[in-house]
Amino acid sequence: MATKLSVNINKIATIRNARGGDNPSVVEAAKRIEEYGADGITVHPRPDERHIRQSDVLELKNVVGTEFNIEGYPSPDFIEMVCQIKPEQVTLVPDPPDVLTSNNGWDCVKFGDFLKEVVSEFKQHGIRVSIFLNPDPTQAEAAAQTGADRVELYTEAYASHYAADKETAIQPYVETAYACHQLGLGINAGHDLSLENLRYLKQQIPYLAEVSIGHALISDALYFGLENVVAMYKRELSEEEF
Repeated sequence: MATKLSVNINKIATIRNARGGDNPSVVEAAKRIEEYGADGITVHPRPDERHIRQSDVLELKNVVGTEFNIEGYPSPDFIEMVCQIKPEQVTLVPDPPDVLTSNNGWDCVKFGDFLKEVVSEFKQHGIRVSIFLNPDPTQAEAAAQTGADRVELYTEAYASHYAADKETAIQPYVETAYACHQLGLGINAGHDLSLENLRYLKQQIPYLAEVSIGHALISDALYFGLENVVAMYKRELSEEEF
């Protein structure tokens, strides 16, 4: 199956916020990233607005023409914002307010009742729901019981161990993806994916619907240019051999 590329533009906002003003513009970046061939735009607003701000999310609502994916912890404020915007997808991440970046998936057994309520509310607004999940097949059934449509596999462990032993690094992801597929859950992936490790992930997980990539892609754009880099990542997700 074709795997879509959603570009996380948080890092664009980080650069903007370091200097103030609106340069670089996250709205203009989103427009150009879509123009260059990306299949979606991802944002992950946090309560302290250290990168993407709520005002950015509201403005992007009227700009993104592909798939808009909003990630975050389902606090009351976050739920209200997402239900107002009605993006194509919301990805639920168990981030405490002070975390630097996403660093764990949900325990869908422990938080199952909470997630069921949140998932139900979003689905009443016609929003596809994905749950951020560690590579653990035992969590797949609990994730399915929440009523979610998809999971996003948290790929930091895979990326960290890819260079040393990619076969071992990918194995729990393959097992978890298979379990999710059997349960009818769509499969996304994200975190620390790069030009180095993306193609192998795609090859080993045939059911991969979407990847969300931000830090590595925006960093690569400093060297190769944004248009070139979007094309490079899309090529890594293609079925063709290079």
